[in-house]
Amino acid sequence: MFTGIIETIGEVRSLKKEGDNLHIEIISSLTPELKVDQSIALNGVCLTVVKIKEESYVVTAIKETIDKTNIRDLVNGNLVNLERAMKLGDYLDGHLVQGHIDQTGVCKEIVYVDGSHYFTFQYNDEYGNITIEKGSITINGVSLTVVNSKENEFSVAIIPYTYDNTNFKELKINIKVNLEFDIVGKYLKKLMKRSF
Repeated sequence: MFTGIIETIGEVRSLKKEGDNLHIEIISSLTPELKVDQSIALNGVCLTVVKIKEESYVVTAIKETIDKTNIRDLVNGNLVNLERAMKLGDYLDGHLVQGHIDQTGVCKEIVYVDGSHYFTFQYNDEYGNITIEKGSITINGVSLTVVNSKENEFSVAIIPYTYDNTNFKELKINIKVNLEFDIVGKYLKKLMKRSF
């Protein structure tokens, strides 16, 4: 379980295919604090640390994860958002995030207004995921508040601190992002379906 509050940005050092799996080596300031078998979210995807080197560590993504996330689009040098699993008793500054990506979305618009960036994303609504105005959404692992919620589109406002300290500063139009919709909303929607 995660909070969606990004601890640091890492850099992809190497990508190595092994069968259907993809080993991703990340250079990160968190490396000295990690241990093998620990969970870490990479762009919101919960992965397991399988190897630790001096300044980098390796996680492995399976085929299903590669197929359902933007991990398949990674190249060497990409910046990725990183967060370690939350500890019980810590402050929950973001919202409850599982690290299980529901689907990808596409950045459709970036507008700079009075010190903040507004990003608009579209997603395929065939999976039944929804957003609500002022509800929570996780984009590439970042816990955010939805504005301008529509049927298969929503926007978020990114303050300068978040812009500077996540990979939002590298986002461009038509880039895919990982979306994890609010867990409470997903359960409520499923329960409502069963009652009718």
